[in-house]
Amino acid sequence: MARAQGARALMALAFETIYGTPPVSGFTRMPFASTSLGAEQPLLNSELLGYGRDPLAPIKDAVTADGDIVVPLDAEAFGFWLKAAFGAPTTTGVEAPYSHEFQSGSWTLPSMSIETGMPEVPRYAMYSGCVLDQITWQMQRSGLLTATARLVAQGETVGTTTSAGTPAALELKRFGHFNGSITRNGTALGNVVSAEITYANNLDRIETIRSDGRIDGADPSIAALTGRIEVRFADQTLVTQAINGEACEMEFAYVLPSVESFTFAVHAVYLPRPWIEISGPQGVQATFDWQAARDSVVGRMCTATLVNGVESY
Repeated sequence: MARAQGARALMALAFETIYGTPPVSGFTRMPFASTSLGAEQPLLNSELLGYGRDPLAPIKDAVTADGDIVVPLDAEAFGFWLKAAFGAPTTTGVEAPYSHEFQSGSWTLPSMSIETGMPEVPRYAMYSGCVLDQITWQMQRSGLLTATARLVAQGETVGTTTSAGTPAALELKRFGHFNGSITRNGTALGNVVSAEITYANNLDRIETIRSDGRIDGADPSIAALTGRIEVRFADQTLVTQAINGEACEMEFAYVLPSVESFTFAVHAVYLPRPWIEISGPQGVQATFDWQAARDSVVGRMCTATLVNGVESY
């Protein structure tokens, strides 16, 4: 008897035309490190009396479908997650390389159908109506560079054969921490030990009464862009900005030796006044839990630019 193994797991993704309805074609094979995407339907214990000490049969509650997917930051597949987070990009270029610009502030977000497959069982689970709630990643000196996408789905349909057909393949070109850089107002920001970026759409689940127990949708609310930078305390630049309550523009970028690149520009970053502690003879570090807001000049909070060989998303 075959046993499921993560090494043989498959994932395919396609954007939906109608929310909650998987498309019949157009799926793309997606690289991923792990996933907790799933659906559950709890049982409610019977509260009725008069039938002795043994309880009556439980009844089914509403369906909850959501979870996280850990994906690599790469030059091509990551564009699908950026589109899920911000909406369709503005693409420029008549031939490769193409530049895809994703902007925050969109009132509508695309929904996706995502199929996870375990062919040895076989079990193919199609999650329809997937909307991206949050995406986060970290910058550091070494290690594998991945992002975590948190999704809210409408439901799950399980079958023994794939519904994704033959997914299109992408060329995997991963960014690494070695390719990363951080700038502040156009100047390289030094002494950074680590950084974390979190963009959240703060989805509002539309929990209406339905015969299938599923939600009617997930609408984006006020977005949030937050993060953390940990720096070796070498000058007063960031502390002075925090005390004065001023904003700066920060840019987190990855550039491959070839033409591919990913740039995430946060146009108005506000820093809190940090707690600076001398804990021993080692170097002193300061941590800033920053927040972003809409920049009145640019007209948005952030811009993500992905340069690659993909013609369109």
